Amino acid sequence: MLEQDIKKPNFSGCSQGTLLIYNVVIIFIFSMVMVAALSYASTQLKLTASTVARQQAFQIAEAGVNYYEWRLAHFPTDFWDGNASTTPGPYVHNYVDTDTNVKVGEYSLQITPPSVGSTIVTISSTGYTVDNPSNRRTVTVRYGIPSVAKFAFLTNSDVWIGSTENVNGELHANGGIRFDGTGNAPITSSKTTYTCQTYHGCGPTTKPGVWGSAPASTQAFWQYPVPNTDFSTMTSDLASIKSGAQSGGIYLPPSSARGYSLVFTSDGHVRIYKVTSLLSNPTGYDVNGNAQNRKTDYNGRTEQTSICNPSPCNIPANGLIYVEDQTWVEGTVKGRALVAAATLPYNANTAPSILLPNNLVYLAKDGTNSLGLISQQDILATYRSPNNMEVDAAMIAQNGSVQHYEWDGNIKTKITIYGSLASFGIWTWSWVDGGGNTISGYQTTQTTYDANLLFAPPPSFPLTSNGYVPITWTSN
Repeated sequence: MLEQDIKKPNFSGCSQGTLLIYNVVIIFIFSMVMVAALSYASTQLKLTASTVARQQAFQIAEAGVNYYEWRLAHFPTDFWDGNASTTPGPYVHNYVDTDTNVKVGEYSLQITPPSVGSTIVTISSTGYTVDNPSNRRTVTVRYGIPSVAKFAFLTNSDVWIGSTENVNGELHANGGIRFDGTGNAPITSSKTTYTCQTYHGCGPTTKPGVWGSAPASTQAFWQYPVPNTDFSTMTSDLASIKSGAQSGGIYLPPSSARGYSLVFTSDGHVRIYKVTSLLSNPTGYDVNGNAQNRKTDYNGRTEQTSICNPSPCNIPANGLIYVEDQTWVEGTVKGRALVAAATLPYNANTAPSILLPNNLVYLAKDGTNSLGLISQQDILATYRSPNNMEVDAAMIAQNGSVQHYEWDGNIKTKITIYGSLASFGIWTWSWVDGGGNTISGYQTTQTTYDANLLFAPPPSFPLTSNGYVPITWTSN
């Protein structure tokens, strides 16, 4: 009977409670995992949607850039998106899906016109979608029209760079090139072969388009044949320059004397003189072998104080100085200017030249100062030009040559050119004999290209026919 009174413990209730706790824990863990998974999936979906919207916004922004690139190609001076007045942006356009004709988004354009003296225009295009207008992308590009001053030196003829000459920048000749000096950029000729003439110390002999005794490091830059450069693109619209000078610049009619002397000053002025008499010099010979008895240096001058009020003249706002007579140019240039010496229509017997009697330098070589010299005939270093001479300018001899005459025994030390030089005819600052000895002109020539000229040339300087080209591209 005692055994029947003994009770055994009952654990069934505890087991059921434990299972319940286990179930709750498992459900909790599963819920936490699912919440995390769903949160991650939601985040990923949002990220994907944001990425898609961001990519769409980028493509819309690029469409805006492409649109305005097209506009500049057809309307090169329209920086206001076709508005009749110079209404500032932004200019907003719809972006439409051409398949469904449904508006997908918009792009907003901000156009920054070229600054004074530059051809560079900045296009900033911001794109966004209709569904996600807060997700925006901006593409900013800079386009510019290159000037014809892309070469340190360009000629339509043959050229000889002597052993004492150094060219820093591109050199191109539509003729052949004898290159004995040093260079650091492409040296190109349009000729496969050409006949080198006696005045270049080798002729008449058939030579490769580019040849000579330049060091191997310079010869690595030789390229020939390359396409011909149309020298007609180097000519500027002289009639337009004349009109601009008459309306807002400085226009100098025929002097009824020997010509004009222009002296630039470091305070941003130009003094204008009428040349009344010339100094004598011996007979010289030009690059074509013709005897030249012209007197190249001024003697008497009278300052023309009545041309500008007050005098001396400020460099005009449009920078244009047009002279219908022989013109001497010298001094220190502060600002941006172009001097053109020409008479219209062109007549080889009466076309004036530009003469360089002294140093012609920039106040600073930082791109803020720029001078163009366009001569309808020659650009000539005079008989009495300095023993060590510097010329800072972009020079074009449209129908003649950039040269120093061969005056027997008129030997000088060095000429330094900072800018660019384009010569229709044969170019030279120095004359050498068969042994390579300088017999006239400058013994050493150094030409350094002014890179600012490419997209910030002097006022009304001729531009290439290529139109706008991309310079930089950035996006956020």
